[in-house]
Amino acid sequence: MTPLLFSLEEPHPLSAPLCQGLGAEPGQLERRRFPDGESYLRLLSEVAGRPCLVLAELSHPDDKFLPLCFLCDTLRELGATRVGLLAPYLCYLRQDARFRPGEALSSHSFARLLSPRIDWLVTVDPHLHRIHRLDEIYSVPSVVVHATPLLADWLRGWQEPVLLVGPDAESEQWVAALAGASGRPHVVGDKVRRGDREVAVSLPDLSAYRGHTALILDDVIASGRTVLSCLRALRAQGMGPVDCAAVHGLFADDIEGELDRAGLRRLLTGNGIPHPSNAIDLSPALLPAIRRWLAG
Repeated sequence: MTPLLFSLEEPHPLSAPLCQGLGAEPGQLERRRFPDGESYLRLLSEVAGRPCLVLAELSHPDDKFLPLCFLCDTLRELGATRVGLLAPYLCYLRQDARFRPGEALSSHSFARLLSPRIDWLVTVDPHLHRIHRLDEIYSVPSVVVHATPLLADWLRGWQEPVLLVGPDAESEQWVAALAGASGRPHVVGDKVRRGDREVAVSLPDLSAYRGHTALILDDVIASGRTVLSCLRALRAQGMGPVDCAAVHGLFADDIEGELDRAGLRRLLTGNGIPHPSNAIDLSPALLPAIRRWLAG
């Protein structure tokens, strides 16, 4: 049976390549808000007896989560054989421990709310810290796919010498793997965080890499302050040009203008979250994992 792919955000840059790669049909929805702000959702496609996929853009998730729940619940109620969630960026993984008494474990709560509504989950490079696998908090099967092979192929096409720069220790393993896969040198900075939006990044001596393009790499750009501090540290050592690539670009503080004024040449992100910087198509990484679930 031909699968249906629904998205609450249209157009989403992954919808067309995923439909084409999976032989799926775009699912049709009607959405609006009542005058009091409540969501109205209606399925226009016949879903009974068909596997259904939901492509969810989960940046800034609080306004998106209820419509996602309504969609998944309605698909089940109207007879979809299975409901799979494609969330290239998976939110609510930051608060995975109580750092101060009384804090909400939002990562666990979100997983408990979402799991009963779906049959499986596919995501790209989730920002895991103290949780090492998604099945520690999600009660449905999940697959994590990695953008490293896509970025490595992309980097092999660069003719200029490139230094890969991880802004902090959290990025070290990921940047080192990408450096090994692409044959590029890398360094990792040291970050001191003083608040949600106050960070300072220091870098080792880069004099051996003068003449290289510096490419800052991170899995997620949230506020963008880490990238901005790393960019300033690179410029202070005379590095230029400087580019930045990230799998997920949230840009919570509209940081793009500050990065441009600080001397960033190019900003490139994966297309899981729609943004003008999208330059890395994540569909080749997602398709094999989705096909396995559809065939199961």
